[in-house]
Amino acid sequence: MGRLSAPASGEALPMEQEFKQGYRMHRILSNLNRLDLDRLDDVDRERVETARDLLEEVSLLTRPGDGARADAHADS
Repeated sequence: MGRLSAPASGEALPMEQEFKQGYRMHRILSNLNRLDLDRLDDVDRERVETARDLLEEVSLLTRPGDGARADAHADS
């Protein structure tokens, strides 16, 4: 069976694929949160913090049924 490709803009993801993407995002955030930032230099620390902030924003925007909070957060 062929591999699923990403849906065109505006198309809904199948529930299983949506769950897998959410799980991957959660794992990445967990791994970033476990890093010992004190052991990194300033540039790497800033990169990790930026990546974590961006992933948290994406996570908020992609939560199903949570559009009201995501819109409020995106406007701030």
